[in-house]
Amino acid sequence: MAHHVEFDEDDAIALVEEYKHLEGPLLPILHAFSHRYGYIGDEAVRLIAGELNLTRAEVYGVVSFYHDFKREPHGRHVLKVCRAEACQAAGGDAIADSLEKALGIKFGETSADGAVTLEAVYCLGLCATAPSAMLDDRIIGRLNQPRAKKLAAEALL
Repeated sequence: MAHHVEFDEDDAIALVEEYKHLEGPLLPILHAFSHRYGYIGDEAVRLIAGELNLTRAEVYGVVSFYHDFKREPHGRHVLKVCRAEACQAAGGDAIADSLEKALGIKFGETSADGAVTLEAVYCLGLCATAPSAMLDDRIIGRLNQPRAKKLAAEALL
């Protein structure tokens, strides 16, 4: 999991300048902000809109359209749980419910202590080892209740 830096206006302007010359620079800029800061907050939207002569609504529209762009900081760990049909058929719904209970949060939320963000994804490409999840960059297949309990404990560290 990448460690993100605090938003800094001078740094952010330099980041925009790096991509501003491109044809259609908004997506590359948003990806760069997401990579650098971990999310695209109101300050970033305001700055990007101003630098590219776009409205804030135009920038918000693109940020909200793409699920990979986050509007607020995520936890130190990100637990992505596959909710697609193959994982559901293999018992994924019960696993998902138990993960929500164990973490004390719902999908799309971050724990109050900032330890973990729980996200639903709709395919990790691991249908043969369903149900599956991904903690940070580590893929976990054949998820069962004991493994889910262990995974939740690890995510809360």
